[in-house]
Amino acid sequence: MAKLLTPKLLLRGFGFFVLASAAGFIGVLIYGDNLGAFFRGLASVHWGWVLVGLALASADWFGGGFRLWVIARQLMPNPSLKGTIMAGGMSAFAAAITPFQSGAAPMMIYAMRRYGIPLSVAATCTLMGFVGTVGFFAIAGPIAVLAGAGQSLGTRGDLFGLSLYDLFLGSLSIFAGIGVFLIVVMVFPSLIRNLLQKLAGLLGRNRPRWAHRVKNFQEGIEEAHSHLLTLNSPRGWLAIALCTILSGVSHANKLLAGYVALRAVGIHVNFVDVLLLQTLITFLLYFAPTPGGSGIAEVMSTAVMAIYVPKAVLPLYTLIWRLILSWYTVAFGAMVFSRWVQQGLKGIAMQPTAEPVPVTGTEGPA
Repeated sequence: MAKLLTPKLLLRGFGFFVLASAAGFIGVLIYGDNLGAFFRGLASVHWGWVLVGLALASADWFGGGFRLWVIARQLMPNPSLKGTIMAGGMSAFAAAITPFQSGAAPMMIYAMRRYGIPLSVAATCTLMGFVGTVGFFAIAGPIAVLAGAGQSLGTRGDLFGLSLYDLFLGSLSIFAGIGVFLIVVMVFPSLIRNLLQKLAGLLGRNRPRWAHRVKNFQEGIEEAHSHLLTLNSPRGWLAIALCTILSGVSHANKLLAGYVALRAVGIHVNFVDVLLLQTLITFLLYFAPTPGGSGIAEVMSTAVMAIYVPKAVLPLYTLIWRLILSWYTVAFGAMVFSRWVQQGLKGIAMQPTAEPVPVTGTEGPA
């Protein structure tokens, strides 16, 4: 896990993100086929909405950080709120510059450890953050569908015979399935613990040289199991419910970036339809192999949002959308990480693991 946090690897990912994003934008610019319209559009941008987008970008930090803090305070006394806020934002930064967002969880754990949160607590908070994300989309999506939101998308788009509304429902079903699995993990943690312990034991017998790593892994499983048991209580489920609600705040920049970018270029459209389209794009980008979906995101957004944005305006819309979605966070995260490098990185594997003190009884509010 520490290897994912080396400056060399992150710098390489940052470089790929920049180049791929630039290539994707240039492709959209060529598709727009009207360079003059792009520059004229820059002069007429509604900059107030661009500033709204800058505020939205902070959702990764404050929304994502506060939901981690809500879980952490159930597992240990007085976790650092600043540490969880930094973890939320730096996780988004690492996700944007690593393939398949693979650096998000290690960076989240690393950032929390820098602020004194034990590894086992940080790992459990990271898992619960993912649970909250899946839970939010798995619950909010069907509610929107049942309320009739987005029905107008049923006549828009045609990919392999499917409308944009069909694609939204399909991607939503994937998150719903993952949500069901995570509920099983939460309700029956001992079952999952026993399965993982058996697999680890089998691996240790077949690979004797891995015995030390397997032992550490088994100890980690036991610690995580104890934390899940702590959360499998009325107070714990209340914290998980709040974490799920806060996931909506954490992902506000992803869900609202499209609408804000449209308003920035002077286009007024149905808010709910755009929200569902941005949810669809968010779902699909979770599986993008490039860092932060760079290159793919620009092309995908162009293909989906062309139903609302004139061809000549698409490059400007895409530029503002990408700023809100990733560039603000990547720029600020890069400054924070460079500061950490100057201060001296503390490797995860080298840091002592303090034993968490579970919060029980009436210590602190739920």
